[in-house]
Amino acid sequence: MFECCRRRIKKAIKSNIPWYEIAKGELGEKEIPGDMDNPRIVEYGESVDLEVSDDETPWCAIFVNWCLKKVGQEGTNLATARSFLDWGVGIEYPTKGCIVVFKRGNSSWQGHVGFYVEENNTYIKVLGGNQSNSVKYSWYRKSDLLGYRWPKNVL
Repeated sequence: MFECCRRRIKKAIKSNIPWYEIAKGELGEKEIPGDMDNPRIVEYGESVDLEVSDDETPWCAIFVNWCLKKVGQEGTNLATARSFLDWGVGIEYPTKGCIVVFKRGNSSWQGHVGFYVEENNTYIKVLGGNQSNSVKYSWYRKSDLLGYRWPKNVL
């Protein structure tokens, strides 16, 4: 199944990946320290079934949902990173723009989610929200990887 999906995904991404392009356009958005809130991050919160009224709410999954919805893709509607492990289809080999989910902390519900960029032997580069309180590129350990996901309707 994975090889079949991989060929279809490669064919589907000959052009730009729209949700990834949306995410790149948000680079530099960041939380405002103190009592003020970045209205753009609060806007991201409208993409999930959780009332978000500040930029202090953990928002990596919120950001991924927002990017997907901006291009007409259904997200998870949840503010938890690991909710993406049940979204779309799992893929064995990542491609730029696929969703990548990591474990975080010691709890089975904690995680981080973003968009795959590239990797080296030890780390995976991710474009995501709430990475040091901003939308930016960051490197995450491969040993924390939980999975790669791709939209079902883009195969």
